[in-house]
Amino acid sequence: MNQPDDSSKHEHFMRRCIELANIAKSNGESPVGSVIVRNGEIIGEGIEAGKANLDITFHAEIEAIRMASQYLKSQNLSDCILYTTHEPCIMCSYMIRHTKITTIVSAISVNQYGGFSSQYPLLLDTTIQKWGKPPLLISGILENECREL
Repeated sequence: MNQPDDSSKHEHFMRRCIELANIAKSNGESPVGSVIVRNGEIIGEGIEAGKANLDITFHAEIEAIRMASQYLKSQNLSDCILYTTHEPCIMCSYMIRHTKITTIVSAISVNQYGGFSSQYPLLLDTTIQKWGKPPLLISGILENECREL
């Protein structure tokens, strides 16, 4: 995964993801938090909430995408960056590709069901032309802090 020189910016937004993950954890959920950033401003936030809602689609990344889409009144998030404490899963990865998010910044890989580290790497797929070019993937930002969650 690439890691451009804006690591302090990435760490700033990842710290907000960690705050959100702690909220999810205190609610008895998996400790996952996510934000969507456009032009340096957070326009969407999400926490893991599948247990509370009895609905697996309440993943942090999906909630952040929903909020950002409502804010922009569009499902085109091509000028946005998604930050998340954990690598997006396959389900979240589909939504990321559908909304055309161009950059994903994550901390921890999840391997078996991850969007780039599993056998089903939807974030890397180039065969679905409608999705266009895969997003830039930056991983390992504040990884140790996220593992401690």
